[in-house]
Amino acid sequence: MENKQHNQDLFAFLQAAISPFHAVAVARRRLTEAGFTELREENSWHITPGERYVVTRRGQALIAFSVGADPAASGLRFLACHADSPALKLKPRPEIVVSLTNPPLRQLGVEVYGGALISAWFDRALSLAGRLHLLDADGSAHETLVDFREPFLIIPSLAIHFHREAGGGQAVNPQKHLPLIFSQGKAAWQDCLLTQARRERPTATEILAADLFVYDPQPPSFLGINQEFIAAARLDNLLSCHAALAALTEEAETPANFFLICASHEEVGSVSAGGAQGGFAEDVLRRIIPDHEARSRCLARSFLLSMDNAHASHPNYPESGDSAHPVAMNGGVVIKTNAKERYATDSRGAAICQMLAREAGVATQFFVMRSDLPCGSTVGPPLAAKFGLVAADVGAPTLAMHAVREMTGADDPASLTRLARRFARSSLPLINMEE
Repeated sequence: MENKQHNQDLFAFLQAAISPFHAVAVARRRLTEAGFTELREENSWHITPGERYVVTRRGQALIAFSVGADPAASGLRFLACHADSPALKLKPRPEIVVSLTNPPLRQLGVEVYGGALISAWFDRALSLAGRLHLLDADGSAHETLVDFREPFLIIPSLAIHFHREAGGGQAVNPQKHLPLIFSQGKAAWQDCLLTQARRERPTATEILAADLFVYDPQPPSFLGINQEFIAAARLDNLLSCHAALAALTEEAETPANFFLICASHEEVGSVSAGGAQGGFAEDVLRRIIPDHEARSRCLARSFLLSMDNAHASHPNYPESGDSAHPVAMNGGVVIKTNAKERYATDSRGAAICQMLAREAGVATQFFVMRSDLPCGSTVGPPLAAKFGLVAADVGAPTLAMHAVREMTGADDPASLTRLARRFARSSLPLINMEE
């Protein structure tokens, strides 16, 4: 697609993928509509060489793959990203009734999920989405996704008149300062939620449990006098998920010997059943290549392209970056390196990535964290360590990462997709280096 067309499709994906559960559901639907056969973990699998498959784990993580007749001889092209984003998550019993006024205000208590930039959530019209577990009148339990769609939540700031230093920023206590106002009066939260649940499942009688995330329903938009930028929620890391999906589905030519994982819980450490440090990828790989010898030979010929957003150089805070490694929006895909292995890229991985980028007609940049600042991480290192893979961590340059609304270049999503598409159709091994 042309960049504009590609970005319009990205915008549609972002607006549908409003929670991690919705992101996985949308990705699964796009893959099945493109001809992927859906598998279930609890069933027997009969894998046909060259066919494309998709499997999800508990609605939180997704793997798509295709293997040829002899993967031990050809290796696999691993694509990795994550479906979660920093956010505010409702507590199990969230309702807070504040009787300071009459009628009372009703609020919802939240926890901070991941390293969210908390101040950005204030004074916005917000909504709620996620997953519900429901009980029907016949006693049967069901799981459904829910989306309030319309904004109905807000976290109001304290007026500057009560805190004269607020203009320079103020400390936020998540327990005290983040409860969201949702009502004034007698409307209890559990009743409101059940009413919303019945729009998805009219026979529901009770809510057993929920995983609900606050989100900003404002649609993505182009910015800049020439529309050279994009602003949107959840660019980290749904931009990469979209790029991976587009790389595997946009063209009639079907790549073979690929393995895509959209992992869960990266923003909180990847330690979960669907996280990069969990067993999902390993469990699937053992089922599609059951022979240990063949699997080991396959992995020795494989490569991992881990895709997660990268930091662009901030014009208002030039001291935040390494001056020798400037990163520009619309300047090409960013290759990320870190001496402490917070990114999986080594020199071999970087060399392979640059060769692929040249073949795809994509420019590259390098990001390295300042030596006196700690570095974030990705799903790349745990997956590379688990499978012994040569790897590269790459991403689209981003400003305001982990804010409720992030920013990237209008050319950057398509550039990352072109790199992923070229990688998915490359020959393995990608580079011949004598030990």
